[in-house]
Amino acid sequence: MLQLSAADPRTITRQITDGIRRQIAGGQLEAGDQLPSVRGLAKQLTVNPNTISKAYGELASEGWLDSRQGLGLFVAEARQRYSDAERERRLDRAIDTFAAEVIGLDYTTAEVLERLERELAPMLGGNQGKRTA
Repeated sequence: MLQLSAADPRTITRQITDGIRRQIAGGQLEAGDQLPSVRGLAKQLTVNPNTISKAYGELASEGWLDSRQGLGLFVAEARQRYSDAERERRLDRAIDTFAAEVIGLDYTTAEVLERLERELAPMLGGNQGKRTA
């Protein structure tokens, strides 16, 4: 279940796309699973359907979702979703954002890394330290 927060600095669309990516990476959504309709998810999250449509469109263009005419949107088969250069760019951006958020929270590097590893472990499953397609 996606959860949105007004206190989150990310846009609602970004919270939705990040949440769906996390569900796919964590195995809660698997290849071939159908996503709720635009109107259905909009009603569930109490957001404008255009917001859901934009999020779904973004995920489809990135290769996370497949549109099937007349049937809806489905989680795409696992494959290389980004080029190596794009993966590096996205990782750098995510690390920069993460670092900017935690730098003033007075945690040690070890504490931050332990927490990050604990959060990532369920999503990465047995792929810790390995690249996934």
